Amino acid sequence: MTAPEREILAEARRRRTFAIISHPDAGKTTLTEKFLLYAGAVAEAGAVKARAGRRKATSDWMSMEQERGISITSTVLQFGYRAHTINLLDTPGHRDFSEDTFRVLSAADAAIMVLDAAKGIEPQTLKLFEVCRSRSMPIITFINKYDRPGLEPLELLDEIERRIQLRPTPATWPVGVAGDFRGVIEQTSGEFVAYSRTARGASIAPEDRHSPADAAQQHGASWDRAVEEISLTEEVSGGVDSKSFLAGESTPVFFGSALTNFGVRHLLDAVIDLAPAPSPRASDHGNPRPLEAPFSAFAFKVQANMDPAHRDRVAFVRVCSGHFERGMTVTHEPSGRPFATKYAASVFGADRDTIDNAYPGDVIALVNANDVRIGDTLFVDASVRFPPIESFAPELFAEARPKDVSRAKQFRKGLEQLAQEGVVQVLSRVDGDRTPVLAAVGQMQFEVFSHRLQYEFGAEIRLGPIRQRIARRTDATTVTAMATTSGVEILERGDSTLLALFESPYWLDRLVAEHPDWLLDPILTGAITQN
Repeated sequence: MTAPEREILAEARRRRTFAIISHPDAGKTTLTEKFLLYAGAVAEAGAVKARAGRRKATSDWMSMEQERGISITSTVLQFGYRAHTINLLDTPGHRDFSEDTFRVLSAADAAIMVLDAAKGIEPQTLKLFEVCRSRSMPIITFINKYDRPGLEPLELLDEIERRIQLRPTPATWPVGVAGDFRGVIEQTSGEFVAYSRTARGASIAPEDRHSPADAAQQHGASWDRAVEEISLTEEVSGGVDSKSFLAGESTPVFFGSALTNFGVRHLLDAVIDLAPAPSPRASDHGNPRPLEAPFSAFAFKVQANMDPAHRDRVAFVRVCSGHFERGMTVTHEPSGRPFATKYAASVFGADRDTIDNAYPGDVIALVNANDVRIGDTLFVDASVRFPPIESFAPELFAEARPKDVSRAKQFRKGLEQLAQEGVVQVLSRVDGDRTPVLAAVGQMQFEVFSHRLQYEFGAEIRLGPIRQRIARRTDATTVTAMATTSGVEILERGDSTLLALFESPYWLDRLVAEHPDWLLDPILTGAITQN
């Protein structure tokens, strides 16, 4: 093995690339902020360290996110901790943006699942977990808001095992009931770690460590109960086991409160100690691309207007192999054309810094990479193509027209750029009607699309619902066979995928039963953007 190859493998071992998933309001964004605080990436929760005069760098950086208090788009945050480079992918929690979360998970090696101690497993959490399961992704569980009234810890563990079929293995255990949180017992050391509150949780809370004897004397019955419970869980499920965790069979569980900084350090340490480093990623032929092979990466996200002053367009790519050097020329696999990487950056929310080197696991922001679409592969030397990123079957449809026809140019430009981001899917009718049809998983995607089209591109739009509400992927042969079938409309995506839209599930079921040879598939694969 050559010296450069050894360097690539050494750098890859220092990388941790993970996503945070949760139901809305479980505390995901707060936890993200506290990771940055404990890693020293910010001096105070929300404010960039040593970047005086610049805006706060939170994971929710879009104006619409700040107005509504919810995560609308995924965010990449790169920072250092314990001599490692962390690429944190913060995801939207709302179900209407599941497709964005799905794409981001394709770039992660592990995930942290955040649960509200009072609510346990919620519907969106379950849906996102299924995505992680489909990718055999290791999951660390953080039971948040334990400083508030909530469910019993044993009840929460039982729900995790029963509903998502992961064996919970406590890494920390709470002392005191939910709402009277005293601190945690460390499973590895047996010590009690008490946390002190700080004003608004804006700074790192001091930690006080106590021996079991001292904790028993100080907390009495609460300590005795916690020791009994953690002993019981260890007998049933064993302690934290790296092998079963990496195999997606067990999940280490941590208790805490992101708002008041309880348990944040334990969780961040677990990312370094337990989460996997990057491993060889399989191509679409199933052959793993070695980490030390020449550079390769795939795009999992596109974002327009992160810098509104420059109307930029950023493609986020996950490095899969090799050593990236800014300025190197790579091949854009779909077109076969060379692609220059002069404008490459590392990302911290909405802020960017020029990056000169990157290694497997890193996320690179390629500024004004106008030809790169979601799912595209970039490579050097030996050709490779990574599997396409699947997209969800849309559930809502609407026609889009500009309110002011004089803004038609801005309308078309915004339509193209936001479609490339995957904010919505943009469809066109094959019968020649040029009115674009927007397709979405949830209603809020339409709201985000309308808001951004108006405020970023100056094109206010009017949305009109259409009757069809069920989409199935089809092909030209089936379309020809359905030519005389009523209640069906055929549309085409930008990647040439044909969709058959139906008004009624009963009509669809009847056609499937009567014509089993017709292609009417609910699974959509490939790029979701317009060409």
